[in-house]
Parts: sequence; structure tokens; C-alpha cells
Amino acid sequence: MLVQDRILALNVGASKIVLAEFAVRSGRSPELLNYGIGDLCVEPDNEAGISPYIVVALREVLSKCNIRPAPLILALSGQVVFPRFVKLPAVGSDKLEEMIRYEAEQNVPFPINEVVWDYQLIGDAADGEQHAMIVAVKTENITEITDCVVAAGLEPDTVDVAPMALYNCVRFNYPELTGCTMVLDIGARSTNLVFIEQGRVFSRTIPVAGNSITQEIAKSLQIDFKEAEELKRTHAFVALGGVFSSGDDAMADRVSKVVRNVVTRLHAEISRSINFYRSQQGGSAPTRIMMTGGSSVIPHMDTFFREKLQVDVETLNPFINVSVGPSLDPRAVAEQVDTLAEVVGLALRRTLTCPVEINLMPPELRKRRVFRNRLPFFGLAAVGVLLMMTVWTLYANRTLRLSSSEQKYVQDRIGVLQNAENSLAVAQKSRDAALAKAADLQRLIAHRTDWIRTLSAIRESLLPGMWLTVVKVEDRDASGHPTKLRIEGYRFKPPVSEANAARPAGEQLRDRIKRNPLFNGEVAIEKDREVADEQHAKYLLEFALVATLSPTDR
Repeated sequence: MLVQDRILALNVGASKIVLAEFAVRSGRSPELLNYGIGDLCVEPDNEAGISPYIVVALREVLSKCNIRPAPLILALSGQVVFPRFVKLPAVGSDKLEEMIRYEAEQNVPFPINEVVWDYQLIGDAADGEQHAMIVAVKTENITEITDCVVAAGLEPDTVDVAPMALYNCVRFNYPELTGCTMVLDIGARSTNLVFIEQGRVFSRTIPVAGNSITQEIAKSLQIDFKEAEELKRTHAFVALGGVFSSGDDAMADRVSKVVRNVVTRLHAEISRSINFYRSQQGGSAPTRIMMTGGSSVIPHMDTFFREKLQVDVETLNPFINVSVGPSLDPRAVAEQVDTLAEVVGLALRRTLTCPVEINLMPPELRKRRVFRNRLPFFGLAAVGVLLMMTVWTLYANRTLRLSSSEQKYVQDRIGVLQNAENSLAVAQKSRDAALAKAADLQRLIAHRTDWIRTLSAIRESLLPGMWLTVVKVEDRDASGHPTKLRIEGYRFKPPVSEANAARPAGEQLRDRIKRNPLFNGEVAIEKDREVADEQHAKYLLEFALVATLSPTDR
């Protein structure tokens, strides 16, 4: 008979925490026994001091729901982590580890010793390339959250991330998915997108979500955040197709307009993410959307995205293959299903082998666990140490008299060598300073004309009727030299006859810059469109390109 055990799953969001208790058996799906949702009661402007709110909310949920401590799996918000998706050549496992660490050092926007990171191989290397997902979080951010959990009387065994918990939840509950599925998790502070397609996973976090709606309501109605949040909960819905009227409720009409404006901005970000996934990751357009998250329940949210993206939209159900305990009311669980998908995905980590298994345990907790596991051996070691100390004491007493004279001689020699070492250190420091200054001068001499040549090359590539407004450094290498330039400007709109006969001017400019030896051929058009100002849009177009410099010119 299989032995049943208990685990806890905790998802820490921006406005609330979700703590769930599961019964788990190895090789079986988990069973939800109990859960609680705690409101953090913190406004976005006070997020710097969110730790006390997490501790208080977690203790209240433990007490109110009568949940006893157990092994805990924790999920971090997608907004605090840095997922990076890289392609690697198919190599041996020994070299693969080195290559992934190198990619982590290059792609994570912080020094590698300041983050906790892990990786997951995705798919196989049958096509000659190995895909890998690298996930990192600043050590101070994860430590802040785990310290809150420990202060509330719990200690995490595993630290996952919310988007990957959603991915595991969907893969387990919807094993027959075909094509590309996009999970749309609309929370309070951010929206997580998770693309699921034939063993492939890609995620992106968008900083537009429920709090954005609340802030816009507060700004529009000149009220504080708390009042705006209450209005959102009682009146908010997504106005559809320009028909904003909701009868005689003028307040609902005003709120619905604000909601639609924010959701329209979210749709634009989602569309850009889909295009990025298709162009940069080689994925397909989503054929279905699964919605979840606390802000996804705003009325007509599903209808809005169904009409805008022209795909089927449904609510993510994490309990298709995960059972609910008999002590819980199924109707109450169904009403809060939008907040439970992450904790279900976390519980799967304990009972089954999941497609993605990330663990971002902070170093201090790892050391604490290792120390606790070794405690039984420390007792035996202590006995051995006492015996060794007894023997050593007897031996030391006999040899102390013999070593006194030798110790004096050694101390004298150490003093002489220390003086010599200090002199060498001073000379070495002077030499290093001189070499550093010479290297700086050499770099200045080598690059004194770089900008002149670069600007001349860009100016020569301009077409008639074009002029520049911005040329700035977009990225630099480890030595501080520019690697990418952002080029922005305007051009006169050509006559309709000429515009139809010639290639777009933005593409011509891009091709001319590509041919210049100062650039390595990687030139991306970011904008080539009419200006936003309606008065000038009749005759002006704006353009923006990002060009990568050749290595020899950095």
C-alpha cells in the first residue's frame, strides 16, 4: 500500500498569497485537502515594505484554515525572475554544463554571483540544436520572500516560479493538447504568458495587469487606490465594441471605459509577444487561450480576447486530473479556480516527474538543509574528535619543549620574508597602476575617431528626404565599448505613385547600413510608420533601427 503524505504549496503574488494543502502519493496525482487565500492589503507604492504583509497574511491563513506545517513548495512571481531561452549546439553533457553557465553569465542582467539560477533542457537535440531555459532571480529578492516564509513558521523545500508551475499544471491536466496553446495569467501586478507547443515552452511577463486598471481608475476619478480597487471589484467589466452603456449606471460606464483602455494596451503587448515567439523562437500562432489569474474574472475579459485574437478562449481548469478532497465544497473551489492553478502545478513536483523542474533555493537555505541532514553524523564525529584531542594533548605535551627553539627561529625568518613581501607588493601595485593607465591611453587612441566614422557611415546611408534625430548607444560589451546603436529619425512621405513603385525607404536604409563594413549586417527595423501627430502624419514618417557594430569597430 502506498504511504500518503502531506505537502503545502504557496504562491506569493503582488496582492495576495495562496496556500494549499495536498495529500500526495508517489506516482499518483495529488489531492487538494485544504486551502486559504490571504489578502496582502498593500498598495503598489508600498511594495518596498511588503515583507511584513506576507508574514501576517501567511500566519492568518495558517491559523484560519487550521493548516499545520509540512514540507513546502514555493512559487515566485514571474515578475521577479529572469527567464532566458537559448539555443545550444548538440554537445556532450560535460561541455553542455559549461556552455549553459556561460550563457547564464551573458544573459542574466546581474553578476552571476548576485543571483540564484537554474536551467531546464527543452525538447531534444535531434535537429542539431539543444534548447535550454535559464531562470534566475536576484538573491536578495528570493531571500526576502523565503525569510518571510521562515518567519511564519514554514521552510520551503523547493522554490519554483509561477509561469513554470502553470506550464506543469496544463501539461498534466490537458495531456492531449495539439498545436500552440497560450496560457494567459492576468494577476495584480503583472500578466504571465506561457506558450505550450509540442514539448516546447516559452514564457514572458508583461507589467500590465489588475493594478494597472485600478491605478487608471484612481487617476481618472481622482480617488485613492483603495477606493478605485473597490470600484473595480463592484463595477468593472470590459466594454465591447464601443458600446459602453450599462443602463443607468453611469459609474459602471466610466469604469468600463478605463478597463477597456488598459486591456487594449495589454492586448497590444500580447500581440507583440506572440510575434516575438513566432519570429525568434520559431513557434506557431496560438490556436487556443487558457485564462487564469485573479484579474481574468473581470466580466467580458474572455470575450474581448476571443474577438481580438480570433482564437478559442477558455478558463484553465487545474482539477481535471487532480482531485478535490471530500471536506471541501466543490462549488467554492470552482469559484476560486482562477487562483489555484499555480499551487496545483507546485504539488505535482512532489508526486510526479514534471516536464519543467526549476529550483531556485537560496544558498542559505540549502546550507541549512545540508547541515540538518548531517546532524546525526556530527554526534559520532564529536566522539571521534574528543578521542583525537586526548591523544593529541598527550603528544603535544611531549613535543612542546622540543619545538620552542625551532618556533623562535621560524618566527625570525617569517619577519624577514614578510618585509620582503611588503616591498614586492608595493612594487607590484605601482606596476599594475602604470599598466592600467597605459591600457586606458591605448584604448582612447584606438577609438578616438570611432564616432566620427560611425556617424559619417550612417549619414552616407540616408536616402534623400531623411534626417536623423537620435543616434545613441543601445548596448555595450564587457569592456564598455558600444556594440549596438539605436538610430531614429524622420523622412518625408513619398508621393503615392513613387511609394507604390519602390521598396519601403526603411528597408532601403536598413540594406544600405548592412552593406557598410562598420556594421556586421544585423540591422533590425523597429519603426517605419506615420508619426503619431495627426497634423504631421500627412507628410512625415518616423523610423527607428537598431544596428550592431562589427567586432573590429568596437
